[in-house]
Amino acid sequence: MSESQFNSNSTQTGTAAPKKVDPRGPRFGAAVTAVVLILALLFGPSSPVTLGLLILQTIAFALGGLVGLQYQPYGFIYSRLVRPRLQPPAELEDVRPPQFAQLVGLVFALLALIGYLAGLSVLFYAALILALVAALLNAVFNFCLGCEIYLLAARLGKKA
Repeated sequence: MSESQFNSNSTQTGTAAPKKVDPRGPRFGAAVTAVVLILALLFGPSSPVTLGLLILQTIAFALGGLVGLQYQPYGFIYSRLVRPRLQPPAELEDVRPPQFAQLVGLVFALLALIGYLAGLSVLFYAALILALVAALLNAVFNFCLGCEIYLLAARLGKKA
C-alpha cells in the first residue's frame, strides 16, 4: 500500500498512533499469494518454476513483514490498480497485525524454500500447504491467521 493509504495521526499524549491500512489490501495480497502457492504445489518440488515462485513469494513476504506493507508487491499492485477503482474502505485497521502475518508467512516460505533446495519433500509440502491454508483463510473467509496470532500475543503480553 502506498504511504497515502496510512494514517499516522497523533494521540493526545503526543505519541504517534499506529499506521492504518485498508483491510482489503492484505486480503487481495492473500489471494495473489494463494495463487502463487497453488502454482508452486502444482509444479512440485523438482521444477525450476517452483523455485522461482518460492523466491518471488519469499521476497514478497520479506518486504511486507520487514520493510512495510506499502513495499509488498501485491500491496503495491492493490494500491495502484485496484483501490482507485473501489469506494473508500468503511474503516481502516491497524497495520501491525497484517505486517506480523507477513513475517509468519516469511517463516513458512523460507521453510518451503529450504525443503526445495535440500530435497526434503516433506518439509517443502508441509510448509507450503500451511502457508496456503493461511492465505486461503484470509482470501476466502477474511480470517487472517497471522493477525489473530498477533492479537493473541498482544493480549497475553498485557496480562504478563
